[in-house]
Amino acid sequence: MRKVSRSALVPYSALQMYALVEDVLTYPEFLPWCTGSTLHSKDSETIEASLELQSSGIKKTFRTRNSLQPGVAMGIALVGGPFAHLAGRWRFEQLGDDGSKVSLEMEFEFENRVTDALFGHYFEETCNSLIDSFTQRAHAIYG
Repeated sequence: MRKVSRSALVPYSALQMYALVEDVLTYPEFLPWCTGSTLHSKDSETIEASLELQSSGIKKTFRTRNSLQPGVAMGIALVGGPFAHLAGRWRFEQLGDDGSKVSLEMEFEFENRVTDALFGHYFEETCNSLIDSFTQRAHAIYG
């Protein structure tokens, strides 16, 4: 099983960063690996969505159900896709008026060795770069 744990201090509020992570329909606009996103359902407590990712001309789609704590946290749970296991958590901690701390913890295992050989390292690197990608998106949106 692969695990990723990243955090960063950013000059944006916890609510601003949370809003970007929650807005899955915009992911293809700024995440180069994300070629599509579909929102299946959303209410005040959960959001269920699918993301399509592409590497070396091969596309894979996975679906998650995420538990929502606006401005605080978002839990990630696998519904379906090429994983035997996928779970994670975003955390957003306000640090006074100067910004916030954003953290991401992910663990995943692909369903078979072929998929892991094709996507494992790529998906791990993608997870490692997510906070940077969302920080760049925040700069583009919020200035």
